[in-house]
Amino acid sequence: MRLAKHLAHAGVASRRASERLVFDGRVEVDDEVVTDPARDVSGRERIRVDGKTLRAHERGADRVVYLLHKPPGVVSTAKDTHGRKTVVEFVRSPGTRLYPVGRLDADTTGLILLTDDGDLAHRLTHPSFEVPKVYVAEVAHGPVREPALRRLREGVSLEDGMTSPAKVRQLRQGLLELTIHEGRKRQVKRMCAEVGHPVKALQRVAYGPLRLGDLAQGGVRRLSPAEVERLRSAGAEPGGATGRDGRRA
Repeated sequence: MRLAKHLAHAGVASRRASERLVFDGRVEVDDEVVTDPARDVSGRERIRVDGKTLRAHERGADRVVYLLHKPPGVVSTAKDTHGRKTVVEFVRSPGTRLYPVGRLDADTTGLILLTDDGDLAHRLTHPSFEVPKVYVAEVAHGPVREPALRRLREGVSLEDGMTSPAKVRQLRQGLLELTIHEGRKRQVKRMCAEVGHPVKALQRVAYGPLRLGDLAQGGVRRLSPAEVERLRSAGAEPGGATGRDGRRA
C-alpha cells in the first residue's frame, strides 16, 4: 500500500494532507526519512510522523471489520457531498475512522465490508490477490441461453478490455449467480448487458469466505477475529500461489 494511503487509513490525516506530510519530510519509515508518498509499505514497518511512532492500533492491531447488508440508495463512501446516506452511517463505532472496502453502486444491495485496517482493505481489493466476490443478478430477457452463459464464463470484451472468466450458473429463469475476481466499475452490469441481458437488480451475496446469509437490509455485525483471519488468508498470493480459498472475486 502507498505510504500516504496507509497514513490516511491510520487516521493520521486525510490522503492529501498525508501526502503533504511526506513531501515535507515529516515521515520516517524504519528510521529513514521518506519524501515519496507513493512509497510501498506493508504496515509492519516502524513509521513515525513528526518523530512520533504510530501506535500499535494504528499499525494494524486491534483493527475492526464490520459486515453491512447495504440497502438500495446508499452510497459506498465515507462522506457524500450531495447529502446522501453513506454506508459508514450504519455503524456505531465512536473514535474509529471506517472506510468501505471497495464499492457497490447506489442501487446495488448486499454485502459490503467496513474497516479501519488499510492493509486488509488493500489485500481484499487489489487485483493481484484475486479475492472472489459473488453476485446474484436479476436480468432482462430470460432465460439466459447457453451461448450467453458461455461468453460470461470465457470472458467478455468491454470498452476497458477483456474480463477474466466468471463462474456463472442460472438459478432460475432470468436469475444468475456470478463469481468474479476483478473490481472494475459496474463490471457485472456491463458484462450482462454486453451479452444481451441487462441487469434489473443486483445483490452481492459473498466476499471471499464471507456470506451475507440472512442478515437483514441495513443490518450490521462485527466480524470475529477468526473471520478476519480467514479474510486475510483469502485469495491468491501475488506471483501465483493461492491462499486457503485458492481464488478471488
